[in-house]
Amino acid sequence: MAEPTSLLLGLEGLEVTAVTRGTDRSRVVDVVTADRRAAHCPQCKVASSSVKGHAVTRPRDIRYGDDPIMLRWTKTRYYCVNPACERRSFTESIPQIPPRRRTTTRLRTQIGRDVGEAARSVSEVAASVGVSWPTAHAAFIEHASKVLSTPKPVRVLGIDETRRGKPRWTRDVDGRRWVRVDPWDTGFVDLSGDQGLLGQVEGRTSKAVTDWLTTQSKQFRTEITHVVIDPSAAYAAAVTTELLANATLVVDHFHLIKLANDAVTGVRRRVTFDAHGRRGRKQDPEWANRRRLLTARERLSDRSFAKMWNALIDNDPTSEILTAYIAKEELRALLACAREDADDSEVRRRLYRFYTWCAEANIPELTRLAATIETWWPAILAFVHTGLTNARTEGYNRLVKQVKRVACGFRNTENSRRRIRFHCTRAQRANNQQFHC
Repeated sequence: MAEPTSLLLGLEGLEVTAVTRGTDRSRVVDVVTADRRAAHCPQCKVASSSVKGHAVTRPRDIRYGDDPIMLRWTKTRYYCVNPACERRSFTESIPQIPPRRRTTTRLRTQIGRDVGEAARSVSEVAASVGVSWPTAHAAFIEHASKVLSTPKPVRVLGIDETRRGKPRWTRDVDGRRWVRVDPWDTGFVDLSGDQGLLGQVEGRTSKAVTDWLTTQSKQFRTEITHVVIDPSAAYAAAVTTELLANATLVVDHFHLIKLANDAVTGVRRRVTFDAHGRRGRKQDPEWANRRRLLTARERLSDRSFAKMWNALIDNDPTSEILTAYIAKEELRALLACAREDADDSEVRRRLYRFYTWCAEANIPELTRLAATIETWWPAILAFVHTGLTNARTEGYNRLVKQVKRVACGFRNTENSRRRIRFHCTRAQRANNQQFHC
């Protein structure tokens, strides 16, 4: 049985021979190899007792308390006694400290966890453990490779975009004029399983989506039954290609309600400018009730709703603001069919009420809203029947932005996507929670 100091160190295969304290309160731990397998040639696995010499290395290990600990490992070099082996000599090594490594395996594992699971920057973690940035980053790559793999087939695929950085201006190909470059990334999320973020590609075009789908296996594309997107024509064009012949397009209802809220805001601003020749101010009832106009009716108390309604009735002779508000609530009632499990006849009745109200109102903002709903109606009806949303995708977008803020931006897209996907992998987060419990 190992002596207590070796057990406290916890590096299997090493035995502590002495511990000394330096002037800077650092502790130097002298260790020797205690694993018999270290005397076996790593190539031919033949044990050797022919000593060539000794070497002293100082591998970095995890910290113990506030004062640093320095390992000083005295290793033995052996001649390989197997004449058939191409390797002439070798140096002792253990699983925790492989050959030519200056850090222990458990330190690299800790670095990988701190960078990936805690979403800390590489430079911060490297400084805290006393290693260089390349060493810390290589440790994270090693840790991430155990979690990240090729995406497995999914039933429901979510697609959404996130901004990769600030807009910038660059010269065009000919160098004659400046062109605005708005960097975006498109993410693909498993909405039906636990794989989380499946991948990212640069851009938010149809080609970006089709290129990513092409790189996946035929089985992956065939097993997709639904694809949930925002009302994006580029994404819709990519989803409706032959690559996803078995998939049904679904539009996220959150963005449809946002379009309705934008229509209400547009009507409110236009009516205010037509009446006063300026933007809304604190004394204007339509400006004072701007938040109530965007709040769902069931979330407003009767007193708050009556206050808004009466104020707009008395101060808006056109009644366009309340007309737009009612149109927004009619659209919400239509989309609520998914939650209420309404039958097709009820869906058609609510759709007719929404169209009729927008048509009779004859307000440009509501006309555009009704035209948008008509354009996307097949995908909206798919949402009503399935209730699928892109809420999980939006949640991952928040995690993506968190990783970008911690890193203060990425210059290498491969490193960026690895960090983001690792942090947005549900299996990784589940293992992390289990580890900390």
